[in-house]
Amino acid sequence: MARSLEVLLLDDEPIVGRRLKPALDKIGCQVEVFENPKEAVARIDQKEFDIVVTDIRMEEMDGIAVLEHVQKKWPRTKVILITGYAKMDLAREAMGKGVFDFIAKPFRPDDLRRIIASAAEALGMPIDAASPNDETVAE
Repeated sequence: MARSLEVLLLDDEPIVGRRLKPALDKIGCQVEVFENPKEAVARIDQKEFDIVVTDIRMEEMDGIAVLEHVQKKWPRTKVILITGYAKMDLAREAMGKGVFDFIAKPFRPDDLRRIIASAAEALGMPIDAASPNDETVAE
């Protein structure tokens, strides 16, 4: 039996974690949710995750800093950035630093599941991301 995909989800808006964790649980991911970037980074220091999904704009630390930390500690980990801000300069900076993909708010859990499935495929751990009828996450 294949092991579960390990996912860390970081967003300072609690609703995002509450909506996305069950959606990712449905496709067999083991998800740890954080609202505080420093707590998430401390957890990343303790454990290698397959995928880190992080908001790009947070008070204490931005998603680019989280991306850089993950890349230094666990280069194999795929990082997906959530953004409510479609800023090309941030996108270019993140792409240059090795982000796997972006997802713009608002989005449906199914949108994220498709990106997670693509990251899982790149890791050699394919999953089935199909699960219809989800609500939009964080306008």
